Amino acid sequence: MSGSQIYSLWRPGIALRSLGKEPGVTVRTFLAVLGFVYFIAFASFGIQAMGLLGSHGILPVADYLKAVREGTGRTDWWDVPSLLWLDSSDGALRAVWILGMVSAAMAICARWPRVPLAMCLILWLSLCSVGQDFLSFQWDILLMETGFLALFADTSAVRVGLFRWLLFRLMFFSGAVKLLSHDPTWRDLTALRYHYETQPLPTPVAWYMHQLPLGFQKASTLFVFLAELIVPFLFFAPRRLRHIGAWIAIALQLLILITGNYTFFNLLALALTLWLFVEPKGASAASPEANPPSRKARAFSRMHRAVSIALVAFIGVVSGLLCLELFSVELPPAGAEILHAVGPLRLVNSYGLFAVMTTTRPEIIVEGSNDDVTWQAYEFPYKPGDPPRAPPVVAPHQPRLDWQMWFAALGSYQQNRWFENFMVRLLQGEPAVLRLLRYNPFPNAPPKYVRARLYLYHFTHFGQRGWWTREYQGLYFPAASLR
Repeated sequence: MSGSQIYSLWRPGIALRSLGKEPGVTVRTFLAVLGFVYFIAFASFGIQAMGLLGSHGILPVADYLKAVREGTGRTDWWDVPSLLWLDSSDGALRAVWILGMVSAAMAICARWPRVPLAMCLILWLSLCSVGQDFLSFQWDILLMETGFLALFADTSAVRVGLFRWLLFRLMFFSGAVKLLSHDPTWRDLTALRYHYETQPLPTPVAWYMHQLPLGFQKASTLFVFLAELIVPFLFFAPRRLRHIGAWIAIALQLLILITGNYTFFNLLALALTLWLFVEPKGASAASPEANPPSRKARAFSRMHRAVSIALVAFIGVVSGLLCLELFSVELPPAGAEILHAVGPLRLVNSYGLFAVMTTTRPEIIVEGSNDDVTWQAYEFPYKPGDPPRAPPVVAPHQPRLDWQMWFAALGSYQQNRWFENFMVRLLQGEPAVLRLLRYNPFPNAPPKYVRARLYLYHFTHFGQRGWWTREYQGLYFPAASLR
């Protein structure tokens, strides 16, 4: 088989014409959208990289890889698959995300985007593997799985079906975990009464949604269950029903997008819905040869079929085991070993957002002082702080420190090992970390002491001034100094 024929397994099929009845919208369009999402992901991380993972950041990559090497006695490429094993310096970290942006831009513009998309996949895996708390979100692994499938995308029935199966798992698992958690707010349909106020980074629209009556909130929660538990089965239905399911899924993603800042997640989920408008063709449709097929065309068809079988076997086995795990079915030893072996690659994953609804909104306010008497607050760029400040619109950018502050507030600083490192960096006055903040009350020299206090935040109501009210709850992190 010639090199051009082998490469054609990776490029969009020549017979690709449209998604549904939309002229001009092709699988190439999906690949370009995916390239755009990759570009956002790399750029968003890149402007924060030094403060999060740099040598003077909160969780330095070099320290992490050193700890892994000391713990395992070797350079563990399989459990931590990252190019940064070769060089974990700040320059190498910067090179990875810049090269990722360049590769993503090439995927958007290039005629044959598969090679730059493969580069994006390798580079994003390299970052996620060492990102620790800051690159452990569900959209980070969803981007990995989508990027992997995209390398084999065409309109053959099997390949289209695999994308629909991914979208099905993303939505159905998200609905299933809400019921399996036995959370009372999901069971009595009051979850959205709390969601708009307590989600990590609400938008201004969330404030207005929060003011709506309880009946509306219950109906909205019911719609979420419909969209996540019933509609996904329409993804495998005949064309008309499948399109109905697609538009309901799109509506859900748009509602999430306007009420919360969920980074590039909604764009990626919307991109996946494009596959519900693809009308599958036979495997031979991807072949450039005319009928009757030549020997080369038959060889291409056999290779295409073999790759499809391998994809179905790999994704089917791993996702099937993840389904059993989701429903608390005890896995056979071989199944657990398979999940453990393939887990670090993040190519097939389990999903499920907001399994348990948070009903209150604790917020950490970090403060510094030079005399342990007068304290001044650091201000974060996007998370709630100063009560009169409006919720932001920041997606598709993800301020990863702001996000982690939301998780930290739900537990203790002892449960969030990065938080103490963050406080040390403030005492050291590290510029890379200070650039992650909106306001530094100590611009000339770092404070002698830092502490963190916990407040309970609530949205205001119509007629009240500002966007938030807050109540002091107590110390989160006691006053500390470098001494």
